Amino acid sequence: MPTCIALLRGINVGQDKRVPMETLRQLLAGLGCTHVHTLLNSGNAVFQAPGRPGAALARAIAQALADQLGLAVPVIVKTARQLASIVAESPFAPGSADASRQIVAFAPDAASLVTLQRIAPLVQPPDTWVIGQHAAYLHCPQGVLASPAGAALLGPAGQAATTRNWATTLKLQALCARSGA
Repeated sequence: MPTCIALLRGINVGQDKRVPMETLRQLLAGLGCTHVHTLLNSGNAVFQAPGRPGAALARAIAQALADQLGLAVPVIVKTARQLASIVAESPFAPGSADASRQIVAFAPDAASLVTLQRIAPLVQPPDTWVIGQHAAYLHCPQGVLASPAGAALLGPAGQAATTRNWATTLKLQALCARSGA
């Protein structure tokens, strides 16, 4: 079974869309996923998937969240191999101390990634915005919330994606490695 990463958008931010990580682990297990581990309290899970493609599994997870918790939550699923490609193509310097100000925008597919081009006009120096083949990358040296591009990416203009900072992205990759990916 392939190792996969589920990235849920917008849960456990404020009072809306609360999803305890134990509930997420149980939900994934109920879908046939094994070796389920969550990272942080913000909708990150690494697991072994029963041979389903990413998009089908993302739809199944989103449907289970709607059915079991009454929540409409966008879900993106990547394989460990796809995550490795996302990390490899990153324009960020390895080991950068500024990892919390470097954002990776995970999109479900290439078409959704293209829609993120609307962020580009909002980028103001010293911010940097790069759309790669597998993800988009934003560096906000003065902070994500101080950046017009960062705010847009976290808001409606970035709805096609879900974001994680660079530190979390690397933690997910390490969790995949420990899970046998």
